[in-house]
Amino acid sequence: MKEKFVMIMIFVIVFILLIDIYSFKGIRLLLANLDRNVLKYSIYVLYWIIPLVLITSLLYSRSLIPFEREPKLFRNFYLLFGFFVLFYIPKLIFIVFHLTEDIVYLVKWIFQKLSNTSEININESVNKISRAKFLSQIGLITAAIPFTSILYGMIKGRFNFKIVNNELFFNNLPNEFDGLRIVHISDIHIGSFIGNEDQVKRGIELINSQKPDLILFTGDLVNNFTEELNGWTPILSNLRSKYGKFSIMGNHDYGDYFDWENANEKLQNFNDFKQAHVDIGFKLLLNESKSIEINNSKISLIGVENWGLPPFLQYGNIQQAMSGTEEIPFKILMSHDPSHWDAEIVGKKEIDLTLSGHTHGMQFGIKVGNLKWSPIKYKYPRWSGLYKEKNQFLYVNQGFGFIGFPGRVGMPPEITVLELRKA
Repeated sequence: MKEKFVMIMIFVIVFILLIDIYSFKGIRLLLANLDRNVLKYSIYVLYWIIPLVLITSLLYSRSLIPFEREPKLFRNFYLLFGFFVLFYIPKLIFIVFHLTEDIVYLVKWIFQKLSNTSEININESVNKISRAKFLSQIGLITAAIPFTSILYGMIKGRFNFKIVNNELFFNNLPNEFDGLRIVHISDIHIGSFIGNEDQVKRGIELINSQKPDLILFTGDLVNNFTEELNGWTPILSNLRSKYGKFSIMGNHDYGDYFDWENANEKLQNFNDFKQAHVDIGFKLLLNESKSIEINNSKISLIGVENWGLPPFLQYGNIQQAMSGTEEIPFKILMSHDPSHWDAEIVGKKEIDLTLSGHTHGMQFGIKVGNLKWSPIKYKYPRWSGLYKEKNQFLYVNQGFGFIGFPGRVGMPPEITVLELRKA
């Protein structure tokens, strides 16, 4: 794992240098006629400070991530990645315009050579250079749009919790459960919130204000290991619901993305993780079910361990999880990865409602009215919101927290309220 991580670091550093060298050429072109040399060279210095800081930080972190069991190191590494995205997505956009400009200039130069056009005079050359700046200027303006959006996503967007309400109708829902309010949350990734405790408290207050009958959490409580939960128990245990709080495992909860010293250390982390769920008042369902009873009427709550398409491991066992639920007419399944619904549930199992998370909406996309788009849709066709096939529903929550990129652009953190109704 360490060798692979070092190779990725080398690739990223080379990428940074190539992008900066070429985009700097465009910046010099735009500033060519600036008479104030102090300002011009100050911009140059500021330009190169950013890649210098990023590369230095990457070289420093190379020996620590993912080999130190310290949540704050990962939090800082994600922040570093955020600054990389903040500056280099806009630079790539700028480069597209500047490269187009260079290609147009090259084509004209070749055409002039082939047509034996006489050399142009100095004044005409200066005018052409001035006109050639046009695309680079447009590129700089265009690049400002993603820069602003990403910056907002890092500062505000990742904490801008949204309540999403859905009313679902079922013919076989027992009368006693008509109007049951479920708050569905997913992908807390608590290690990413270190230093932002007040934001998490505000999110929990929003959840409690919905007056849930059930709180169902569909996995990824942590990023890598249980230590991330240190100090969070008093905060997370404040979640309140009438009939209980239930949870399942997500792919990050197993510690599969950390380079453990040995198998026993990983197993101890897993056992500590299970105890942490007890401490915060959640019943962790590990390929098992739990009946929810109101006035002698029951519905079944089924929780599978993580089941995903490769490269994600498949710990989930739906047959084992559904054991003993045959006589209960209405079933809710919690399964972290929405791929599981298409692979093993819809049209195959008598499950009325499946709740998933995992995708985060890629933490980047567009949601305006009926328009909903994110690049994650090309990997996960069921990636956010409500899906229905005949009489079976799937809801994919786009996540409470964040990981990797410390921000959300157009895909706010979500608190889902599902009200079950008797059709």
